[in-house]
Amino acid sequence: MHLADRLLRALTDPALTPPGEDPHPDLSQVSDEQLGSLLVAAYRSDDPATHEVARLRFEVRRAAAERQPRYTPEACRRMFDALVEECEKSGWADVTLGLDVLENCTGPLPDLSEPVRALVRFSLEKDTVRQPYALLAVATLAGEDTLRTAVERLSRDVGPIVADEIAVVAGLPPGGQTLLTGIDRRNRFASPHGHAWGRTAENPAYVAFTRRALEAAADRTDAIRAGEIPYRADKAFTDREVTSLGQALRVALLRDEPWLPELFDRLLPGIALAPTTARTLPSQALLYEVVRAAQDYPTPELVTAIRTVRRTVRHAGVPKQLDKMLKKADAALAERTDVALRLPRLGFDAVTTGGSPTGGSTTGGSATDGSAVGGVLRRPAGDYMAVVTVAETATLTWEKDGRPLRGVPAPVRRDHAALVKELRDLVKRVNAQLVTLARALEGGYTVDAAHPYGWWRSELAGHPLARSLVRRLIWEVEVAPGQWRAVLPETDEHLPDAPDDALVRLWHPLRSRPDDVRAWRDLLTERRIRQPFKQAFREIYLLTPAEQETRVYSNRFAAHLVHYRRMFALFRARGWKSALLGPWDAGDADDAERTLAAGEWRVRFFHTWADRAGEDELASTDQVRFDRRVDGAWREAPLTDVPALVFSEAMRDVDLFVGVTSIAADPDWTDGGPERHYWERAAFAELTACAEARRDALARILPRLKIADRCALEGRFLTVRGDLRTYRIHLGSANILMEPDDSYLCIVPARRPADRKVFLPFEDDRLSLILSKAFLLAADTEITDESILMQIKRGA
Repeated sequence: MHLADRLLRALTDPALTPPGEDPHPDLSQVSDEQLGSLLVAAYRSDDPATHEVARLRFEVRRAAAERQPRYTPEACRRMFDALVEECEKSGWADVTLGLDVLENCTGPLPDLSEPVRALVRFSLEKDTVRQPYALLAVATLAGEDTLRTAVERLSRDVGPIVADEIAVVAGLPPGGQTLLTGIDRRNRFASPHGHAWGRTAENPAYVAFTRRALEAAADRTDAIRAGEIPYRADKAFTDREVTSLGQALRVALLRDEPWLPELFDRLLPGIALAPTTARTLPSQALLYEVVRAAQDYPTPELVTAIRTVRRTVRHAGVPKQLDKMLKKADAALAERTDVALRLPRLGFDAVTTGGSPTGGSTTGGSATDGSAVGGVLRRPAGDYMAVVTVAETATLTWEKDGRPLRGVPAPVRRDHAALVKELRDLVKRVNAQLVTLARALEGGYTVDAAHPYGWWRSELAGHPLARSLVRRLIWEVEVAPGQWRAVLPETDEHLPDAPDDALVRLWHPLRSRPDDVRAWRDLLTERRIRQPFKQAFREIYLLTPAEQETRVYSNRFAAHLVHYRRMFALFRARGWKSALLGPWDAGDADDAERTLAAGEWRVRFFHTWADRAGEDELASTDQVRFDRRVDGAWREAPLTDVPALVFSEAMRDVDLFVGVTSIAADPDWTDGGPERHYWERAAFAELTACAEARRDALARILPRLKIADRCALEGRFLTVRGDLRTYRIHLGSANILMEPDDSYLCIVPARRPADRKVFLPFEDDRLSLILSKAFLLAADTEITDESILMQIKRGA
């Protein structure tokens, strides 16, 4: 008997299945059409099921998720009958399963009018109708009367905006209706897959609806403010309208519609401010839904509009909630590289000399110390002048008659308190935008982002807020087809001659020769230029022979023990998604994931909740895998197929997760058992690419230090000669061994390493910690901490 027949019998009549049937069958041996029949049987098989049947169902459903099943006309009919049975049994069935069957039927569709009428009737009898788009799509199979009944029921008591939406969906051809089911959310908190929004954004009828809906919403809030509609707190829109408006806004944001900024200026104050002095909102629900849309598809204009309205909301709890939500929107904006570079100027003027926004020296800072000024804003306050200056960060200072003052003058605090608060908020906002810009530029590596040279000169290199950041990065200009010239604007008086439509992109060491990389690192160190993110000293990760052998997964960062909550926080900070693990059902393992290359690639980092260590939680790390998007679905890809930049940038993140959170980097780890064995093995292990970059930076920094004659780089250690002993600081973990017996020295760092005014070409807490320990140990006779002295003198 063929495998497919045996599995079908096991699902439909398990009593006839012989014992010892393989619980993990190789479903690659069944055809797509056979898999479709198995999936229908898996859906219909009765509960409660034996363990073997339950396992087989799982295997069939997993195979169906990885492949696209096909369905015979008979299987189509059986699936719709199964949906009706499910409605009768549980009161609801997933209608989108039926749509998938219809899309992938291998022959003429059977007569489905009877089961479809039953499905529609069951659904419309409920107080809340789930999956309205899918229901409209299948209702057409039962005739005009059934479709008309569905439209009338779905448009009842939901508000005119939703009624318009239902009419649009009902008027679409079947294929268009099916595509829209991807964004058909059970509630406004659900988050459909990104490709579903992308398909919807290509539907002209729904795109037209999005503008009508959002403008109708703004018209309604205008009417409430004018007193034409009675004001009721949080009742400006029905619940379903809030959900529909959230969907419409996401589609418009994804398309980056040019009419949106003007609409934000009307809609957001309209939903956030009561027309009276009340502390309530016309629609708190829609305000939060707008911010959730900004978390999915942010634009600089929307984030700015939310921050503006946040300052005017009267409700005590709303600003705090908006602040939490805006953190996610800021992080998402940095990932959306196609719009994140569009910075508002906020009234700042560029500060330059020589008439060029990109070349030569700058007023207010030297071009050789990384302190060049990008923009300045001046605001009078009586006899005083407030000056907001943008260099590496934005700062607020005060002047009188052109002379700088130490702090805020007392008369200004007394008479211009609102202005002081406004400017302090502005400084925070500019600094947040600089962080977002840096993350967006860095995120452009995986899409190999390139920009027109003319636009880059005016909107990035010449932008008053972006200028100081952009000048400290290395760029490549395509001066001739396929010929790229690297330039660091901070040190180059003149940029390359190239037409406005030439391309410019960020330089990456993976595309450069080792000699060129060394030259850029030397230049940054000599000119004391701190880059906004690690670029010249950026780690690169190339495919190893072991990874070629394992083919579809990498074990490079497997088998580490990490502080789980710290790693989970890093996932969020770096734009990765992961479920929170813990000692509960299904909480033992997950794969953190991040999409790269404009959504074309996905990296997954597997990890497992391990144990508790006191109040701490530990996790163990596992494989890294990559998936490519094929026909709207993820398909696992061999590592050799992953683009080099995508692979390198993804592995760089994983190296960061492990390196920062590993218990091997915990200097006072004292627990025993297998954790201690891991700590002893990993705390002084071979250097990763991240630690190698740290070593390269130290090689350039050490000769400039006062303690240079006491330091030497030896393999994976920085050796420091003190007067009492000689110490070896591991460049990966920052843990310390003491000569001559390699005894361990525990130094628990302060919350932040001491600032010794040592220039670092990039931000690296571990590098700062290593230098801090080096300075301490080079003068070990001056150490006063008894716990450290006891360890040193014990073997001296």
